[in-house]
Amino acid sequence: MTQAALENINVSAFDTMPTPEELHARLPLSELAGDVVEKSRETLRAILDRKDPRLFVVVGPCSIHDPVAGLDYARRLKALQEELSDVMLLVMRVYFEKPRTTTGWKGYINDPYMDDSFRVDEGMEKARRFLLDVCELGLPTATEALDPISPQYLGDLIAWTAIGARTTESQTHREMSSGLSTPVGFKNGTDGDISIAINAILSASHPHSFLGLNGQGRVAIVRTSGNPYGHVVLRGGGDRPNYDTVSVAMAQQALVKAKLAPNIVVDCSHANSYKKPELQPLVMADVVNQIANGNQSIVGVMIESNLVAGNQAIPADLSELKYGCSVTDGCVDWDTTVSMLRAAAERLRQKQAE
Repeated sequence: MTQAALENINVSAFDTMPTPEELHARLPLSELAGDVVEKSRETLRAILDRKDPRLFVVVGPCSIHDPVAGLDYARRLKALQEELSDVMLLVMRVYFEKPRTTTGWKGYINDPYMDDSFRVDEGMEKARRFLLDVCELGLPTATEALDPISPQYLGDLIAWTAIGARTTESQTHREMSSGLSTPVGFKNGTDGDISIAINAILSASHPHSFLGLNGQGRVAIVRTSGNPYGHVVLRGGGDRPNYDTVSVAMAQQALVKAKLAPNIVVDCSHANSYKKPELQPLVMADVVNQIANGNQSIVGVMIESNLVAGNQAIPADLSELKYGCSVTDGCVDWDTTVSMLRAAAERLRQKQAE
């Protein structure tokens, strides 16, 4: 029996990727973008440390598939950030990787042309270009870390990272999070279990050593120092929400019991809105009301928002795609987003004035 007959029997090809250093050289971090990332990370850490009383809001499309519409959204969000900056830090949701329950479009990096050509090399470059463009507008970005190699290509342009409900329990993602340069929000499990998120925070706060990729594209032993800015994201689960006052109080108690900072982010989408995007404003209003009534554990919220409400299937003829409409989860439209954020800001300002 030969080695060739035993290895990679289900692998059809190994296509070469540019190394992280090569992509960084092709699309270097500008001084402006670097300043935005550095300052927004500092602000997020200050919010988590209770040195900044503002609420941070991760808001934007469920996933990026059209960079033109994405930048249109980013420009609008930047203008809104300037209006609301006294009580909120707006961070644009820029998701390129989509975990799938079975099959489906896996995101802009995996299949940028949405035609099953899977040009991951071009998708990674396009993703970096988009992040640079958003940061150079003066707007911080947030993403979900799904592939453990992607942060080496894109991590210098991210201010906040989420670990999704399907991967919070994964040792690979806990190890990766221990080395990320951003604060990391761990979502509760799809069944609503918060303990896996708490265990993930504890794990990621410690040093780890694991196999990864270095800037030169070589496999390396990655040794981390631990990430002290992990926190819980409540996204509901088991077909029920968990943003209500009782659920938030129980999450806070569980964090304190684990000797962790009681930092909670509420995802207004997913099971918290029964996967009905039009319910997100009700969730947001409830959460902000909790803060106004004295809750001190909620530090952030997440909103799935796009230029156009709802979502759409990916058509065979991509020219038929509706501009600014999600191809993954349904979103609220831009006008609804503005109304949600302005109403929340006004409520927070009233609390400050009391």
